[in-house]
Amino acid sequence: MSSYAIFSAQHLPYIGGIETFTDNLAKALALRGHSVTIVTNDTEGLSDRESLDEKITIVRLPCHPLLKGRLPLPKLLSRNRAKLIDSIVNQRFDGVLINTRLYPHSLLGMSIAEKQGLKPVVLDHGSAYLCFSNPIIDPLVKVYEDVITAWGKARHAADYYAISKQSAKWLEHFGIKAKGVISNSIDALAFRNMASSRNFREELGLEPSALLIAFIGRLIPEKGIHQMMEVAQHPTIIQKDVHFVIAGKGPLADRVKAAEGNLHYVGPITRQDASALLQQAYLHCLPSRSEGFASSLLEASACGCPSITTGVGGAAELIPSSEYGTIIKTQNAPDIVAAINTLANKPNLRDKQSEACKAIVEEKYSWDKTAQLVECALSQ
Repeated sequence: MSSYAIFSAQHLPYIGGIETFTDNLAKALALRGHSVTIVTNDTEGLSDRESLDEKITIVRLPCHPLLKGRLPLPKLLSRNRAKLIDSIVNQRFDGVLINTRLYPHSLLGMSIAEKQGLKPVVLDHGSAYLCFSNPIIDPLVKVYEDVITAWGKARHAADYYAISKQSAKWLEHFGIKAKGVISNSIDALAFRNMASSRNFREELGLEPSALLIAFIGRLIPEKGIHQMMEVAQHPTIIQKDVHFVIAGKGPLADRVKAAEGNLHYVGPITRQDASALLQQAYLHCLPSRSEGFASSLLEASACGCPSITTGVGGAAELIPSSEYGTIIKTQNAPDIVAAINTLANKPNLRDKQSEACKAIVEEKYSWDKTAQLVECALSQ
């Protein structure tokens, strides 16, 4: 069996789709007999090393967690960082996978792979520029992303893959041709079965007939949080007894907590609670501006909870037609309201979508299949 390194700029307990992807992929590779070293940044102030089991090890490098950990920059003068990197270089790997091209951490992974005579594999997870909804920061981040991508292309002969077809198309913006798609995945049955006993309707005082719509994720502008807060106050939404239940944490948490209308904030929740919430909800809403392949779309589908989402990331793959869910043209509130109105008036369509989205995720998106694709990419 092989020894692999996965470079990911952030990792659990930092919450995000890439972090969850890295964790699940490592476990899937371990089940297939491989040993995996996850190399990440210490954005949460944890230990340098951690062994999850005999096959998975996490190495955390000292960093400056800028923008609340979203942009970890290396502590270049740290002696401990240098020692940890030396230990990684001296460990023999059979393949190096790098999640995204966006970070100094990505360049480090490419460099270490080449020092071992390996061709690095970069798996990109984006479909648009990073966005912080800040008129000063966003233009600077765009320049940063252009520069670091060009630097990686010029200095390292990596193979690039994409997390979705949309992500592969986005790579073309940088003059990069993806060699293939390695999709996000989920263990659908295990996720459904892990549901906690938490009853969100009872907890929030909602009637059984109320149309509950769930959102679970980081509370950041690009996820469409502002738009969902607006929709929750729309007269039609209130009249139809539609309620948004928002779970997660992030810079917009205080604004979500104070939001008016039919919106309920339940804070950060466990994966067990997430499973319970999605099985109690009629719909899942993700009006995101940019995604690679959102884990929340897979989780909702695994629970038979149809999604209303923008056509970003892997949405088109999971929702090939209106029988599987609803893809809206923009993340703007009127488009969200129109989609909800249609589904609120067509319970039979919701039921069909529920069955179809559960079936497609079980058939096409298993972690073992994704692990096999990674093995093939790393062996070329």
